[in-house]
Amino acid sequence: MKIEIINTGSELLLGSTLNTHGAWLGQELLGLGLRVQRLVTVPDGDPIREALKQSITDSDVVIVTGGLGPTSDDVTREATAEALGVDLIEDEHAVRCIQAFFDRLGREMSDSNLKQALHPVGADVLPNPNGTAPGVYVPPRLGDSSCAIFLLPGPPHEMHAMYHAEVAPRLKALTDLPEDYGVTNIKFSGIGESSFQDALDAKLHKFPELEVGYCARPGELDLRLIGERGVRSQAAELAMNTYPKQYINEDGLSLEETVVSELGKHGKKLALAESCTGGRVSSRITDVSGSSAVFTHGYITYADEAKVEMLGVSQASLVAHGAVSEEVAREMAKGALENSKADIAVSVTGIAGPAGGSDEKPVGTYWLAIAVRDGDAVRTSAEKKCSPHGREIFKLVAGQAILMKILRQLKPV
Repeated sequence: MKIEIINTGSELLLGSTLNTHGAWLGQELLGLGLRVQRLVTVPDGDPIREALKQSITDSDVVIVTGGLGPTSDDVTREATAEALGVDLIEDEHAVRCIQAFFDRLGREMSDSNLKQALHPVGADVLPNPNGTAPGVYVPPRLGDSSCAIFLLPGPPHEMHAMYHAEVAPRLKALTDLPEDYGVTNIKFSGIGESSFQDALDAKLHKFPELEVGYCARPGELDLRLIGERGVRSQAAELAMNTYPKQYINEDGLSLEETVVSELGKHGKKLALAESCTGGRVSSRITDVSGSSAVFTHGYITYADEAKVEMLGVSQASLVAHGAVSEEVAREMAKGALENSKADIAVSVTGIAGPAGGSDEKPVGTYWLAIAVRDGDAVRTSAEKKCSPHGREIFKLVAGQAILMKILRQLKPV
């Protein structure tokens, strides 16, 4: 099924409003096993007409967002009727719904709002309990087109609700995909996109009727599998068995959400000691609802003095080995564990750059350490990594490595 999205609104092209509709709709459609073939953003007014005429010629489904308001530059309804060669008519039920919306607000409805009750002859009016602009569904083979058209309001809370209630069910009815056809997204971390593909791509493409895709971000990689459930399950198992240490999840949760969930399942408390990441990982953990049940302390010990005073790092270790060293990383983790009374503590210390590096410790070098209670004893381990890609990417990648360190402690492979 060829699906196109037209996002309307001059504010989207002027940069004053971030266009999130395309990404949101793309993800929702992917969940149905459908893909967007083209995304177009046009300003208000006449360009909507030209975009619609082109899209309904090339596509099976067109989804338009915006341009359903009461002002003169909201012309999506008119452009649709013109492209189909049909008239616009007023829907009495829509008028009553718009009037009721204003009544609930205690405001008088303007005559210009009556424009929002218009729709092309033969189209269905889609109710909008969250705003004044009803949506419109034009079924295939109406007027001069064989394309199904959905006109949705621009405000996200209105558009999202209307999509779930009115659009998704109609799209399912229009497709001939098997009931178990869908998408599996599997998250991995700590493996490059090219290496991942070289190891798996040929094997994955041997599965019948399976579409394979990859999406790489700093510190993380998604494997996208589209097809029937049984085939997706076999392909997913192959990928997870190939990279068990790098596997995060296939349930759509973020890495931090997965870590918080696993801490809760195991009844463990976590503390963090961050230097070069400046509290970034603690922030990610506390962004997750329920993290207060598993996260106790987040130490941001950026200066050497803070490492000594807050975590008990020895001055001798700092002098002998420097702040970015295995010895200091281990002492930071152990100090965080002892001070917090947590079950697991992870530390990081490194050189984010662009200044501060040396031949021995180039920019991007960082040490991770983990301290874990083992009865009355404390076990520590540490590893050295490097991410010489600028401060922002450095912090993101180091944060991923910390969270993966915790995840593998809780779910060893």
